[in-house]
Amino acid sequence: MRHDPRPRRRGGGGGTARRRAVVFGLAVLLGGGAAAGAADLALPPVNLGDTNFQDGIAFPGWLVQETVSLYRAGGFRDAQGGRRPGSNRVEIASAVTHVAWMSRAKLLGAWYGMEVLVPFARVDVHTDFGPRDADHGLGDVTVCPAFLQWPEVRLGETSLFQRFNFLVKLPTGDYESRSAVNVGANLVSLNPYYAATWAPTRRLEASLRLHYLYSFAHRDPFDRLQADRAQPGQAVHANLALSVEVVEGLRLGLAGYGLKQVSDDRLDGEELPHSREQVFALGPGLKFRSGPWSAYLHLYREFEAENRPQGSKGVFRLARTF
Repeated sequence: MRHDPRPRRRGGGGGTARRRAVVFGLAVLLGGGAAAGAADLALPPVNLGDTNFQDGIAFPGWLVQETVSLYRAGGFRDAQGGRRPGSNRVEIASAVTHVAWMSRAKLLGAWYGMEVLVPFARVDVHTDFGPRDADHGLGDVTVCPAFLQWPEVRLGETSLFQRFNFLVKLPTGDYESRSAVNVGANLVSLNPYYAATWAPTRRLEASLRLHYLYSFAHRDPFDRLQADRAQPGQAVHANLALSVEVVEGLRLGLAGYGLKQVSDDRLDGEELPHSREQVFALGPGLKFRSGPWSAYLHLYREFEAENRPQGSKGVFRLARTF
């Protein structure tokens, strides 16, 4: 794919344990890492701000890219968005290798292709209210059996590029039910998305990537939950970006992301009230292109978090097209 510069366990006191247990999971997906979850069950990995400028533009060929992200939060937020008391922090470093291929043949008027993303990460959590642990290793691999990329559509003097992608995350990551801190989520999740880039002029562009997240239940949840089945709730999340080419090959702009959980977590089929996660972020970024190479750098500051950490994130992405 070539991007283009143009526009089971039960015991006494189970109910109390379920209400108070906290599970952490490293959220690493397309392009890098995101914050760990801090609700009764953590949402599985999602792409929060890891893709941004000119996101909807791609052409037939191969794409290989590496994304490195660093995340640090010095506080956690509860279900009402209030800061949890005490000294609490989480630090995450991740690297994701992404390989994609797009055919020159067409289906439904769009080029079609496949891709795979392989993450490696380290997560370190230190809290006064629970977990103090670290984990590192292979994360959950994401595969896309098929995506559709439509060619440029002219809308008067403007251009529109669109893509639909069906992502599946597999439970390949390091996971241990006795540990409250894990790199892997230990479940299968579906994370399809629609991406679009609108270019009103040759130098100006606005991009959107809108995801839906559905997670299947896993049967080996964290021991302290004292449950046989755990299923995170459904969620929607999006990346937004606006950039302008200030000189040939260099773009500057703003990018942001948002996540909103839309259904409650479940333990053994029972809904967990006040378990929904939320977070938003905004920050500056740049893209530099030279021939087949593109480099991206973005900084984000989070706000309005609920049931998860709230911190800062930096993302560096290096891509090569063939």
